[in-house]
Amino acid sequence: MTDQPAAQKPGTIAFLGLGHMGGPMAANLIAAGYSVVGFDPMPAAVEAAKAHGVPMAGSAAEAAAGASVVLTMLQKGQQVLDVYRGSGGQPGLLELAAPGTLFLDCSTINVTEAQEAAQAAIDAGHRAVDAPVSGGVVGAEAGTLTFMVGGQDEDFETVRPMLEAMGKRVVHCGAHGLGQAAKVCNNMILGVSMIAVSEAFVLGEKLGLTHEALFDVAAHASGQCWALTTNCPVPGPVPTSPANRDYQPGFAGALMAKDLRLAVNALDHTGVSAEMGQLASKIYDEFAAGDGAGKDFSGIINTIREQSEPTAV
Repeated sequence: MTDQPAAQKPGTIAFLGLGHMGGPMAANLIAAGYSVVGFDPMPAAVEAAKAHGVPMAGSAAEAAAGASVVLTMLQKGQQVLDVYRGSGGQPGLLELAAPGTLFLDCSTINVTEAQEAAQAAIDAGHRAVDAPVSGGVVGAEAGTLTFMVGGQDEDFETVRPMLEAMGKRVVHCGAHGLGQAAKVCNNMILGVSMIAVSEAFVLGEKLGLTHEALFDVAAHASGQCWALTTNCPVPGPVPTSPANRDYQPGFAGALMAKDLRLAVNALDHTGVSAEMGQLASKIYDEFAAGDGAGKDFSGIINTIREQSEPTAV
């Protein structure tokens, strides 16, 4: 029997939000043979998407007309809810879309907002999946993202091939909102560990350790973690880390600050005592309030250096 993967593909995918992440993701879907129509209100994003072969619509409603999947990659949860339910007297896509449309949200938003959006879609006669991503712009461009998925089993199986066209790992985390739950938990670990790794390197500098010596020990001992071995905050030991290119992101400090605020919202909502998560959020909020917003989040090491006392002579 001959496999016919093309027959398994849905109809048109309306891709809403074509920024640094969404644009490459949409291009990867097209490269995999999917029919995509995009929309973004920002002219620069539109032009970049066109340059990568993404057909563009004049509005979100136009993009969604006749689409079987509406994929959103937006910055805030309220934007997702407004697109779904409408705002400013304009109808939302839940009202305009054909019955049974699958609403796939790849934004990173509050768990409660993801659950609210999914319920609104279901109440309107549609299907819903949340699938936030990890891997940054590099992963979006290379098609190596990790997707953390929340939704019903059958809907997960529907979106899995699409997500695999944009990423290398797709994990079904459970019911609606649990993709977002996995994302905020993962990024809380990442934020805390990057601060710890950066503090250790600054301490090593003060004690006379070379970066390479500390890396060679910690990368093969109990201090081993992704923040050290993949995104090392000092230049040299990991040539591909942002530290080797003046902390160009990568994963920007502003995005880490945002994700840690989402984690704190979840901590507050659940009543979990998590002092490290709360402190990491405070540290990255301060980092992102200045030049750190546009630097890779590993640039926090420079703040730690600046705030450290001079070494005694």
